[in-house]
Amino acid sequence: MIKSRPRAQNRILIIMACFIGIFSIIGGRLVFYGMKDEAADYTGPTGSIMAARPDILDRNGEVLATDIKTMSLYAEPRKIIDPDEAFELLSTVLPDLNFEQTYSRLKGEAGFAWLRRGLTPKLKSQIMALGIPGIGFRTETSRIYPGGPTAAHILGLVNVDNQGIAGMEKYIDGQGLTDLRAAGLAHGRSLEPVRLSVDLRVQHVVRDVLVNAVERYRAIAAGAVVLDVSTGEVLAMASIPDFNPNNPFNALEKDRLNRMSAGVYEMGSTIKSFTTAMALDSGLATLNSTFDATRPITIGRQTIHDFHGKRRVLTLPEVFLFSSNIGSAKEADMVGIEGHREFLQRLGLLDPMKTELPEVAKPFSPKVWKKVHSITISFGHGMATTPLQTAVGAAALMNGGLLLPPTFLPRSAEEAKKLAKRVVSQRTSDDLRYLYRLNAQKGTGGSASRTQVPGYRVGGKTGTAEKVINGRYSKEVRFNTFIAAYPIENPRYVVLTIIDEPKPVDGQAAAGAGLNAAPMAAEIIRRSANILGVMPSFEEACRDSC
Repeated sequence: MIKSRPRAQNRILIIMACFIGIFSIIGGRLVFYGMKDEAADYTGPTGSIMAARPDILDRNGEVLATDIKTMSLYAEPRKIIDPDEAFELLSTVLPDLNFEQTYSRLKGEAGFAWLRRGLTPKLKSQIMALGIPGIGFRTETSRIYPGGPTAAHILGLVNVDNQGIAGMEKYIDGQGLTDLRAAGLAHGRSLEPVRLSVDLRVQHVVRDVLVNAVERYRAIAAGAVVLDVSTGEVLAMASIPDFNPNNPFNALEKDRLNRMSAGVYEMGSTIKSFTTAMALDSGLATLNSTFDATRPITIGRQTIHDFHGKRRVLTLPEVFLFSSNIGSAKEADMVGIEGHREFLQRLGLLDPMKTELPEVAKPFSPKVWKKVHSITISFGHGMATTPLQTAVGAAALMNGGLLLPPTFLPRSAEEAKKLAKRVVSQRTSDDLRYLYRLNAQKGTGGSASRTQVPGYRVGGKTGTAEKVINGRYSKEVRFNTFIAAYPIENPRYVVLTIIDEPKPVDGQAAAGAGLNAAPMAAEIIRRSANILGVMPSFEEACRDSC
């Protein structure tokens, strides 16, 4: 009996060891599968993707874009007991959930699946009260734009993972934010705000004028830019129709592109500003030069007429004042084909514009210029460029002859001086300012009275371009523009407006630029000049000071 005890104890120890071994194996497998579910099968977002973005401010420190913390709803399908019941419960709080998409995620085999991003605290609370196993929330960083669509085309937007995909948001990512996020160094407090050159107050004025213009003139689109002629800073720019970056469901629709920088158009008679400047700067013409506009010009199959024809010899100021196609053609012919092309290229109208916005279109012009091309381009047909480029070129004609690349970031006068490129002489700039003021006072096309803004001495040039419909220019469908500069004796700002396919209003028989694009520019100046620090003066400037 005494010898049998050690054997019984040994059997017990062996049995205990077997049980311990079996449970150790089971426990190890459970740990393995548990770790596999949480790590190997996890497909949720990484920390770097959800990192913050810097605030975007206007030139006065007003917030244009910022990050906020939001809650997003996700599912762990393997923990969902009844996908049908889960969907039914969720749909009581989120009735717009897509059934097929959500149900397939709930019954799937993935370890993680997004169900809805950017929930409000109220929705989160309501979903939590449902008590659905396998449903959870994750804190995310979401982008909001306090001004809604006010500066949509400048700011751009971000995708669901808070990455910039358009506008200045995309530009910021390209300046190193993406690399910081990849390194896990992009945190809200560590990122300095990005300040733009845009003035939110002026931006609001511009957009409001455009929205009203589209409605009043029953147009398909409108746009405008306000440019500082001494620095190249964009103070405001808008294009209507636009979109709300807080809910950009329609941002990719064709008619919502940024027409000011991403659309190319024949700019009509506004191009005569450059044709006249070219003739003056070449030294072949002066303000006293004359051009015979008695008869139309026939070249090849084309005959060039004047819309406001005087059928007589015109002085150079009269060519500009009466917007003579014949006179402009003879100015271009005087300079020659190669000289004409070189001048427009010098002004930056033939090459893609360089600025911070990614949405920049490539201008169109003939690959090989012939005389007929030079003639038609002289008055704004046969070449297409962006409205913003046209405004930049006009600013060079107004500021003393210095071309400055446009910028949406603050730029000092000293920085602008280093970037400036002389494209015309000071004398040419002085002459163009005189012609702009003369045109605003006495010009044809209905623009004279409608461009006047008491106290601000505005100068400008209209452009009414016939659009190509079914391969032919239509006299009924137009793309209208107006370039304004003020105060004209020493311009500080250029305002360019466009309006696409406007209709006649108030019993008017026509819809030329002087009847719509020009009043739009005048309204922008009237409402924003004081904001920009340009005080009105009611002393009429003499011609010599202009």
